[in-house]
Amino acid sequence: MLPNRFRDNDEPPEYNNADGTLWYFIAIYKYLQHTNDVEFVLNELLPVLKDIIDWHFKGTRYNIHADDDGLLYAGEIGQQLTWMDARIDTWVVTPRMGKPVEIQALWYNALNIFAELLALNEQGNDAAIVRISAEKTRESFLEKFWYAEGNYLYDVIDENGNPDISLRPNQLFAISLPFVLIENEHAKAVLQVIEEQLYTPVGLRSLPKSDVRYVPVYGGDAPHRDSSYHQGTVWSWLLGAYADAMLKVNGERSKVQAVIDNFKYHLNEGCIGSVSEIFDADPPHHARGCAAQAWGVAEVLRVMKEYELT
Repeated sequence: MLPNRFRDNDEPPEYNNADGTLWYFIAIYKYLQHTNDVEFVLNELLPVLKDIIDWHFKGTRYNIHADDDGLLYAGEIGQQLTWMDARIDTWVVTPRMGKPVEIQALWYNALNIFAELLALNEQGNDAAIVRISAEKTRESFLEKFWYAEGNYLYDVIDENGNPDISLRPNQLFAISLPFVLIENEHAKAVLQVIEEQLYTPVGLRSLPKSDVRYVPVYGGDAPHRDSSYHQGTVWSWLLGAYADAMLKVNGERSKVQAVIDNFKYHLNEGCIGSVSEIFDADPPHHARGCAAQAWGVAEVLRVMKEYELT
């Protein structure tokens, strides 16, 4: 696993995340695409990725393991292992123990990327075995995650096997990542509901207004802020996944350009020329949180560079 926090005073790093290590596969895949540095990836990184995959099948920290259905389970009571990680003392604000939707998308991508690298390394039989595991993950995902009544994906299948119908942006990663889990009409339906209920000019809401837990303004003391962190609050970094999904579903670069154009006004407020971490859920979407957030900046720049936007 990759740590998500390096602590001070020579204290050991923290590993309480289920997604960071899986994002590493995406980073390596994109690195290879942009550099064609095959020798380094196969000789130096592929053995590391094999070790990571092996441990996810055997089971690692915080009960993170591949379940019998091929989906990835993650979680222990009192721990928050996804990017929605707000916690107040022992209260986990958005408990997502079980099988979160974006973790499945990342796991599916990790398996497929691993298989591609094995094939590139002339390990065809090993690659075929990994692809079988990836297909099992996809079949289980399609069977268990579609919420027909809402026409979108469940946010998580909890530790008891119960689906959570919360409408959240996490489902976008089933479309936006290199290896997609849903396509065609399902993908269009997800994108439509997110556009209608979660999209704002500065990012995506973490909950829709129709949800009873929705908090329109991020403010107050620390407990009030933390309790609203993922309960409506808009996150700028999610514009990246939204743009990726738009292009994959609609193939219209002009609509992705419009997302960037709608966002540009923010560069003249807050930390001038940078990107804020979060915003109020309700208009006028005042900037909040960190005034220059790395992943907010990175995702806007990535989208502009990858799709040659201005």
